[in-house]
Amino acid sequence: MAKKAWAGAAMLAGGALLLTACGGGAANDADNTIDGEPSGEIKVVTWRTDLVEDGTFEKYAEEFQKLHPDVTVTFEGITDYEGEMKTRLSTTNYGDVIGIPSMLPSQYEQFLEPLGETEELADTYRFLTTHTYEGTQYGLAIGGNANGILYNKRVFEEAGVETLPTTEDEWLEALRLVDENTDAIPYYTNYKDGWPLSQAFSNLGAITNDPDAGITLAEDPEPWTEGTDIYAIDSLLYETVAAGLTEDDPLTTNWEKSKVDFATGRIATMALGSWAVSQMQAAAEENGASPEDVGFMAFPANVDGQQYATIGGDYNLGVSRHSEHKAAAWAFIQWLIEDSGFTETQNMISTVIDKPAPDYLAELESAGVELLETNPAPEGKENLLREIADTAQIDLWGPLYRQKLVDIARGAADGDKETSFAELNSTWSDAQARVGE
Repeated sequence: MAKKAWAGAAMLAGGALLLTACGGGAANDADNTIDGEPSGEIKVVTWRTDLVEDGTFEKYAEEFQKLHPDVTVTFEGITDYEGEMKTRLSTTNYGDVIGIPSMLPSQYEQFLEPLGETEELADTYRFLTTHTYEGTQYGLAIGGNANGILYNKRVFEEAGVETLPTTEDEWLEALRLVDENTDAIPYYTNYKDGWPLSQAFSNLGAITNDPDAGITLAEDPEPWTEGTDIYAIDSLLYETVAAGLTEDDPLTTNWEKSKVDFATGRIATMALGSWAVSQMQAAAEENGASPEDVGFMAFPANVDGQQYATIGGDYNLGVSRHSEHKAAAWAFIQWLIEDSGFTETQNMISTVIDKPAPDYLAELESAGVELLETNPAPEGKENLLREIADTAQIDLWGPLYRQKLVDIARGAADGDKETSFAELNSTWSDAQARVGE
């Protein structure tokens, strides 16, 4: 199982749980707090099934237990993490440490133990804005990611791409060079698996340097209009497919195989978050290629010559409100984030402010790219974007409407970009009106 749920903050920002927390019991005793002495058995419920299956997490448990011999740590990996966790949260038995599934901030206190005051934690940690409510913090990001494009440096060099693209036209020209001068697939959509198509949405805000891009999109009656973030993201996909610069048959793409093909130079580019860098490097090592070939660049767009890349926290880790060993759960979260070396191994941005940045960030910075951390929606509008998208039945965080764009662009469905975007705008504005009624 790959890191399918490593999709980044944009995917997690939208959904809401309409659940009621169940009864308390011993888990809510006054002496069972995160400030106590760590002891007891805790279960960590995770979306990282790959790290459970290959024994990586077990090694982390062993190291943690050397420091806290009175604590036993076990792991459970869930493939359909969001779906399964939303079901489990209707009970009191959903683990001790969890990756917090999407929910409204007002629901945090129903399911999660407070970790402290956000203002105080901000001296140590970044990525706090998504899991705070009324000044209280309920989660810490396991690490952070940048958003952009993975590219194979060796393939670009063989193709004769001398400078990284900063516009859509430059992007298409670079991929044409790859197509003409190498045997690599210029851009791989991962259409069949679907979820990778949603990865580019995490660049929302980078195109226009808008830290409030989520609410900007929600309030724009015609967001698929040239000059906006979502237009640039979907236009790049459409034009790349229309130019014949993607895999021959998108219905047969394969995510696991694509990692090997990218790492060994049979694929030149994929739109993925920086979380994928370590997986591609590992695939290179396992298949006789060089991990140094794995490059990461900003989305090909700029504002007056300046490029931006959004960064944000991945899944946040929280302590279950119903855990019977909250001190142990909180101690494990802090250790994993601060001292375990997990983010370094996974090539992620550390949630700890003072930790050094991963190499790919240095690569972005050397290219003059500025990093942008987007803001949560303002109070009262936390779920507006999701409500409009759901009403419009446009799956911003999913693959369906982008798969339709790919089909139109490759001639497998009727239409063109102009009419497709006009239809999206019409559907979006109608949904806005219905939500606002």
